[in-house]
Amino acid sequence: MFVRANLYHIFANMITLYFFGISLRPLVSERLFYLLYFVGGIAGSLLFWLIAPAGSVGVGASGAIFALGGTLAVLRPNIRVIVFPLPIPVPLWVAVIGSFVILSFIPGVAWQAHLGGLLVGALTGYFIKSGR
Repeated sequence: MFVRANLYHIFANMITLYFFGISLRPLVSERLFYLLYFVGGIAGSLLFWLIAPAGSVGVGASGAIFALGGTLAVLRPNIRVIVFPLPIPVPLWVAVIGSFVILSFIPGVAWQAHLGGLLVGALTGYFIKSGR
C-alpha cells in the first residue's frame, strides 16, 4: 500500500483518494475511515496473493482506495461525478464499477487487489446503511 510503480501511479492513487476521501470522511468516523482504508488494502493484497499468477508483483494503494470507493458507492450511489474523459456526470456507482471493469482489462493492473478492496468497501457500506 505504500509503494507505487511510477509518478503517474502516485498521481492516480492520490487524486482518487482525495475525491473519495472528501466525500466519504463526513459520513463515517475517523476511526472507521482509517480502518476501512487499511483493511481494504490488506484484503486487496491478500486476494492478489491468492489468485494472481505465481510470481506476480503488486504495488499501490488501489485496494484500499477501492474499499473507500465501494463504501461510498453503497452509501451515496447516485452522487453525480465526472470521470475523465467523459464529459457528462454519471452516478458514482457506475463510475466505481465501470472503473473496476475498465482497469481489469489493462495488462499489468492488479485487478485482484481492486476486487478485494471493492468487496470490503461494498460490504462495509451495506453494514453501515443497514444499521448493523
